[in-house]
Amino acid sequence: METTELRRGRLIDHIHLVVHDLSASRRFYEALLKTLEIPMGGSGDSYFWADELFISSADSPAAQGHLTGRIHLAFQARDHAMVEAFYKAAMENGGRDNGPPGERPYHPGYCAAFVLDPDGNNIEAVFHGPAQRSADSVKITFDR
Repeated sequence: METTELRRGRLIDHIHLVVHDLSASRRFYEALLKTLEIPMGGSGDSYFWADELFISSADSPAAQGHLTGRIHLAFQARDHAMVEAFYKAAMENGGRDNGPPGERPYHPGYCAAFVLDPDGNNIEAVFHGPAQRSADSVKITFDR
C-alpha cells in the first residue's frame, strides 16, 4: 500500500453561520461537538462558537441582519465510532438524515455521516482512515 503524506495549514481562518433559530442551533451543535470532543464557548444572546466556527442569529452585529445560505461543513472524526456518535447525536437533537454513517467512494477508508442542521446546512463528520498526525492541533499564541 502506498503511503501518502498531506500537509495542511490554516486554509480557513474561521467560518460564521448565521441561523434562523439560535436556540435550536445551539442545542444541535452542542450535542454534535460533544461527540467530537470539541468544546463550545460563548454564551451571548446572539452567538456562540467552537474553535473557529462562529454561529449567530441575524440580529448579531456581525451578521448585519442576513442569514447565510446553505453550506457544507465537515468535521474531522477520530474513528468510525465517533462518526456513529455524531450521527446519533444529530438525529436526537433536531438534525435530519442526509446520509447515514458508512464508507464512501471518495477514497479508501473514507467513513462519513451527513446530517442537515436546523437551517438545512449539510454537516458531515468524516474519518479518513488510520493515519499518523504530526500534532493534534495548532497552538497559536498572540503577542499583546
